[in-house]
Order: sequence, then structure tokens, then C-alpha cells
Amino acid sequence: MRQLKSLFAIAATALAVIAAPNLAHADKLQDVLGSGKLRVGLLTDAAPWGFKDDKGEIAGLDADLAKLIAADMGVKLELVPVTGAARIPSLLSDKIDILIAGLGATPERAQQVMFSQPYAVVNLGVYGAKSIPAAGGKKPDNLDGRSVAVAKGSTLDVWLTDNAPKVKLVRFEDTPAALAAYLAGQADTFAENSAIALKVQDQNPTKEVELKFLIRQSPAHVGVRQGEQNLLNWINTDIFFNKLNGKLGALQLKWFKEEQTLPTL
Repeated sequence: MRQLKSLFAIAATALAVIAAPNLAHADKLQDVLGSGKLRVGLLTDAAPWGFKDDKGEIAGLDADLAKLIAADMGVKLELVPVTGAARIPSLLSDKIDILIAGLGATPERAQQVMFSQPYAVVNLGVYGAKSIPAAGGKKPDNLDGRSVAVAKGSTLDVWLTDNAPKVKLVRFEDTPAALAAYLAGQADTFAENSAIALKVQDQNPTKEVELKFLIRQSPAHVGVRQGEQNLLNWINTDIFFNKLNGKLGALQLKWFKEEQTLPTL
């Protein structure tokens, strides 16, 4: 009998050790609901995704989507400004709960981040004046020898570095600096997504902003930390719900001037 009790004790201890990591792992969805607050990281220098309006308040598609998600979740919203380079590190260090910052999905990023279904889609490309011919094929031969302003380390920087060796890349610390260089005539073209290019044209009607080379389509996703499957499931459900009721389409129309047909992940 004593041996049997000892075996039960050993088995119970072993099960406790195995279960401990799972019990210790916090569920981010329940954490947010329990705290009554959702911390959302977003850009504030990339209109129309996220930017500071005339009143100094954060505006844009990502800000409006964050407000919609927090309202559907029934919690207060805390908007946390992040830079392009600090987006994923801020999520991994638990400074934010989710990331809504025009985030594109890549295999490399997927090692650290889980991506929601797309909530918007844009084209990545190089933009410039009418006098620059548009690309006639799948290679940016029309840009050979021309300067392209680009945010350092961005997806566009990486793609152009790997695929357009004859292009003169002029790298800047962030998107606003790259755009300012183009507007000031310091670069022949700039590389960005179509939403930002549209905003540049709207704000600078005398400056020509035309697509010179299309790199690829780029859907935007909400990002959560690896392992937070419950939170990701809830966000996917909410995006789907707001596609059906028209609220997501209304936000796309407001900021991109068109309601989009979204791909699936």
C-alpha cells in the first residue's frame, strides 16, 4: 500500500511539472479582458495608416481600426506610437498587446509574430514624375541610373537592393524623410505603398506622383505575439464580422478612397 501511495505521489508530481509551463503561460485575450484595456501599437508618421492630425491626435486607418476592435471587445483603448523599426520589438517585449501598423506578412516575421487575416491591401511600388517612363515588364529597367528615396531597412529597400542593382538607392531613417527628399527634388523617385503615395499626391497637388514600377501587392495584417492563438482567433472573427457589416469597408473608403476586395491569409 505504501508503495502504491508513493507511485501515486510520484505520478502527481510529474504531472504537475509537465502542466506547470501551461499554467504559467498567460492568455493575452483574457489578460486584456481582465484589465479592461487594449494597448495597440501603431505608426504616427505614415499617413493614411497612422499620423498626427491638426489637433495633435492620432488619426488614420489603423487608429480607426484600433478603436473599432477595442469597442467590439468592450475595453478601453490605449494607442501606443511605435516606429517602423520598433514595431515588432515593442510587441515581443510586451509593451503593446497587438500591432496595427500597416504590417505586411513575411516568412521571416512569422517566426516571431502571428498575423491576422488582412484588413487592407495596397501596392508596393516606385513613384515619380510623368516624364519617367513606366516599366514595360517585370523588371525595373526604366529606373536604371535613377535615384530612389526609400526608408532604410523597409521591405521596399530589401526588394530593390536584391532585384534592382542598377538603381541608385538613397536610404533615409524613416518614411517622412524619404518623402521629403523626393518632394525637395533630392531624388528622382520614391518607393512606398500606394496608400502613402495617394496621400502624398493629395497633400502636394503640384507634385507629380505616378506609379513607375509595381513591385507587388501587400496586404496589411494585425500582429500578435507567437502563441497567442485565442487573441488571434478573436481578432480574425472581429475582422470577418466587420467585413460583413460594412464597417471595415467604410474605413477603407474613408482613407483609401475605395472599398477593397481582400485576399485571405
